[in-house]
Amino acid sequence: MSLLEGVLGEVLKGVLNGNVNQQQQSQLPDIFGQILKNTDFGSIGGLLKQLQQGGLEQQVNSWLGDGKNLPVTPGEIKGALGNEKVKQIAQQLGIPVDEALKKLTQFFPEAVNQASPDGQLAAQHEAQGRSGR
Repeated sequence: MSLLEGVLGEVLKGVLNGNVNQQQQSQLPDIFGQILKNTDFGSIGGLLKQLQQGGLEQQVNSWLGDGKNLPVTPGEIKGALGNEKVKQIAQQLGIPVDEALKKLTQFFPEAVNQASPDGQLAAQHEAQGRSGR
């Protein structure tokens, strides 16, 4: 079964179309986990680590915490990750880089929020290296 099939596929379609309902929000970490496992990040935690190292530590901490999620701009994400890594994410999503950046700013903070209900990233989303691909 491909990523675009089943429940995860329906949520991904919602993300790509810009509308995700309350129930689907809880599935965002799984969507991003599937997308990121085939990139150099390997996981949500891997992407978070890169964003923190790229100067977005305050935003990342807000997404992990219980308070309001601080916003992030496409330019900030691109600056923190670099062109090549953003291209990897866009390729996994099957959309242009600019569109991928918009989706990351729109949905990734909530995915992190959902993946860290007690302020800590759930074990299945912690940083891990790219699998032997």
